[in-house]
Amino acid sequence: LAIDRAKELFGAEYVNVQPHSGSQANSAVFLALLDANDTVLGMSLDAGGHLTHGAHINFSGLNYNAVQYGLVEETGLIDYDEVERLAKEHKPKMIIAGFSAYSQVVDWQRFRDIADEVGAYLLVDMAHVAGLVAGGVYPNPVPFADVVTTTTHKTLRGPRSGMILARDEELAKKLNSAVFPGNQGGPLMHVIAAKAVCFKEALEDNFKTYQQQVVKNAKAMAKVIQDRGYEIISGGTENHLMLISLVKQEMTGKEADKWLGDAHITVNKNAVPNDPKSPFVTSGIRIGTPAITTRGFNEAQAGDLAGWICDVLDSRGDEKVAAEVRSKVESICKELPVYEKNQ
Repeated sequence: LAIDRAKELFGAEYVNVQPHSGSQANSAVFLALLDANDTVLGMSLDAGGHLTHGAHINFSGLNYNAVQYGLVEETGLIDYDEVERLAKEHKPKMIIAGFSAYSQVVDWQRFRDIADEVGAYLLVDMAHVAGLVAGGVYPNPVPFADVVTTTTHKTLRGPRSGMILARDEELAKKLNSAVFPGNQGGPLMHVIAAKAVCFKEALEDNFKTYQQQVVKNAKAMAKVIQDRGYEIISGGTENHLMLISLVKQEMTGKEADKWLGDAHITVNKNAVPNDPKSPFVTSGIRIGTPAITTRGFNEAQAGDLAGWICDVLDSRGDEKVAAEVRSKVESICKELPVYEKNQ
């Protein structure tokens, strides 16, 4: 049931719903398509990529020859010319497109063309935008990629888990074997049942409305944050997230994360391109709108929240400001509860 619904949702001919996470899904793809020390080309961590896209501390960088591409410094957009140059130079067996902190639309066709030019597999990791894809507000990578992986939480709003999608039957056989017995033991059937429910919800019309609002709220937040003098990498957002650089403000992501947490606003510290700080400290924060949109936030309320975030950051964690923002956060959360109480 979960497989059939996922096929319908994303237009895939093959789906494996057994991976326990997005990282497990990516690991299975590596196992299926590559040999040890094969070359892979992926987005660097500080440019917005994921650990499993070739980071040197991850299996993808430890067991394989990982080459990393980045962003155009002036625009914060993916440097497709660099991707093409590195692909021609290093002849990777697999190119990875996708991200964990990139707020613009990826050109899947350009990645497909580059992969075809050098004879590489194209893996798209759509973990962060799967819900947007399902809702029709972000381009679907399935027609372009050899393999697509995703988580099922994040924007898809299901259980914490993973999934693999593909179009080729021979690849499907390899991927199935790589998941089990290659990468995992028994499937978690209770989680797979939750995925089936998640996919059914994502097929409903109101899920499309929800995803449209997710993007509207992100744009509203981004405008306020930029108007208040903070830099958003790539100059704005076309999806559900934004990466805010705090380099100019001379504050760290770790500090901002704590200050906002004290005000009952949850964000996460995140590296920015050419980050001068370590990955455990960072110079940025990442913000997303799926959770607040689920609560029922509209653009005006999202803009208010962005203003409160800036208030806390401007004050550098001042306790009086944090207390004022905390009160506003608690008030709007009471107004927009996660679950409506039965009267």
